[in-house]
Amino acid sequence: MSAAHVSSDDIRDQFSKAMSAMYQQEVPQYSALLSLVAAVNEEVLAASPTLRETLAADNALARLGVERHGAIRVGTANELSLLRRMFAVMGMQPVGYYDLAAAGVPVHSTAFRPVDDAALSRNPFRVFTSLLRLELIDDPELRQQASEILDARRIVTPQAEALIERFERQGGLTAEQAEQFVHQALETFRWHEQATVDLATYQRLQQEHRLIADVVCFKGPHINHLTPRTLDIDEVQRRMPQVGIDPKAIIEGPPRRRCPILLRQTSFKALEEPISFADAAQGHHTARFGEIEQRGIALTHAGRALYDRLLGEAKQAAEADNAAHQARLAAAFEAFPDDEETLRRDGLAFFHYHAVPGAQVEEPVDDDDVERLMAQGALTVTPMIYEDFLPVSAAGIFQSNLGDKGHDGYARGANQQQFEQALGVPVIDEVALYAERQQASLEQALAQLQSARDSLSE
Repeated sequence: MSAAHVSSDDIRDQFSKAMSAMYQQEVPQYSALLSLVAAVNEEVLAASPTLRETLAADNALARLGVERHGAIRVGTANELSLLRRMFAVMGMQPVGYYDLAAAGVPVHSTAFRPVDDAALSRNPFRVFTSLLRLELIDDPELRQQASEILDARRIVTPQAEALIERFERQGGLTAEQAEQFVHQALETFRWHEQATVDLATYQRLQQEHRLIADVVCFKGPHINHLTPRTLDIDEVQRRMPQVGIDPKAIIEGPPRRRCPILLRQTSFKALEEPISFADAAQGHHTARFGEIEQRGIALTHAGRALYDRLLGEAKQAAEADNAAHQARLAAAFEAFPDDEETLRRDGLAFFHYHAVPGAQVEEPVDDDDVERLMAQGALTVTPMIYEDFLPVSAAGIFQSNLGDKGHDGYARGANQQQFEQALGVPVIDEVALYAERQQASLEQALAQLQSARDSLSE
């Protein structure tokens, strides 16, 4: 990249802030949600100086106030591939494959996000991006009609597409071009009150599934939620009614723990918004909502297997009441270790390793010395934040806000190969990515300890 070019991290930071400003204008309750989350986060940090120090030491404190994830839904392979190229301008790559059809939602998805530690620390903005699975629509006439509607639209402005091509040609954008790109890229995700179809078509598609109507009947993939990160989702859920926000009934994901794991999510219910149809009919559409998340530590394959088993046991008799639901989850998850040392030692979770400044090591160090160095206090660890998503939780959020229980006929199996063909590249395996980051941090820490030892012995 030329010295005259703006970094992709800076472009992503500009875009995420512009997206947040736009969504605050479009959905005023989102502004109230941001204020509530900020207040709760500050109270948590004030009550726990140790947590503040831990987050600061791992470069996670600065990102807390800007951390967001958005969610969009696209209709065709061409749209998905073009958005992959758009997000690449912002240093965001497709990580993970999520099959929501198994939960009765006719999409499969990935998350576009930064992947390395420095980029995540700069701004960890993510966009959970779902591709409609038209093949799951049983009615062939309706399926063909939806396909034709989607093929006729253009979701990226010509100016944005030209800037994407320029980025690919020259390896970056100048400050002026980056500003233009952010402005033009926002248009893809803006809400439009005018549907592109007549009322009858909208109703047919909505009858098949509300999400299908949301994807097919509008000019583009309007952002359907932006999600700030909280340090105490239970408290945010409790206070939402106090600021005029109606929360969904259940917090999705694992229960409250001393060592939070993976991802917990809740939201306020979707807005019923007035729209005009192509035949001049008037109506309402329900899709956009506000979501909140609390992120914990990333789990290894062994940790995820244990999580999935315990979640399955707890879900066997799910409750509609959040307090009862959380109590049931907590009881099931008593079998999941809840201290960092056990999580690390048993290989259930991922950590960043750090060399302790000034630590004196008498013997040469290598990977086999980790436990000895930990015991000596020469190595320390901090939890590696889970940067990704949970398909069951995503489906639960979708269904709660679409007023739909899901469609059993969609559960025909994942098709990652089809998704990656549409995307144009393979998705990155998120667990392998965490493992690589953990190993890199360990190797760096050991190298620092060895270097310090060598310096003392000279």
